Amino acid sequence: MLVVLGLNVRRRHLLPNAGPAVVIANHNSHLDAIVLMTLFGMQRLKSVHPVAASDYFLKNRWLAWFSTQIIGISPLDREVAGIRKDPLAGICEGLSRGDILILFPEGSRGEPEKLAEFHTGIAHIAKRFPQVPIVPVFMHGLGKALPRGEGILVPFFVDVFVGEPVGWTGNRNEFMDAVKSRFDELVTEGHRPEWT
Repeated sequence: MLVVLGLNVRRRHLLPNAGPAVVIANHNSHLDAIVLMTLFGMQRLKSVHPVAASDYFLKNRWLAWFSTQIIGISPLDREVAGIRKDPLAGICEGLSRGDILILFPEGSRGEPEKLAEFHTGIAHIAKRFPQVPIVPVFMHGLGKALPRGEGILVPFFVDVFVGEPVGWTGNRNEFMDAVKSRFDELVTEGHRPEWT
């Protein structure tokens, strides 16, 4: 990633040096998690795990092997066969181990270079782990380098903006407003995408 894409990272020092911690970022490309992982360097890489839906990334043997053994995802369990599990169980286990987790509050990849409304799952995590820093990261350019539905990587300059951590406010709506406000601050440094 560092060779193919030109990465311009601002405030890399705000990334957590150790876990438990959560990094939240916008999601426009399959490259998003890999680019975020490269920012931590080889020494911290073993404790960095992107959170990904198990029903998609573990749906076949090859993808499951690649996702767990190469990328090192932390599977997010959703409803399976009508049985509702605690979707945050894997996240809680990872944070209890001291992992650095990467989450995409938009859920799935959205339209290139546009922000979708954030799901409130991140607020539930912050409520359960109020002492864990939630570090916002905005990435611009990956939606053009490998947008949703495309299979060919186009080298493109990527800007990465790391923000100050957001802490649990004691209220879900206030917390989500604080997260959105922090992202708005980050995106104004480069350009201002539309929220859909």
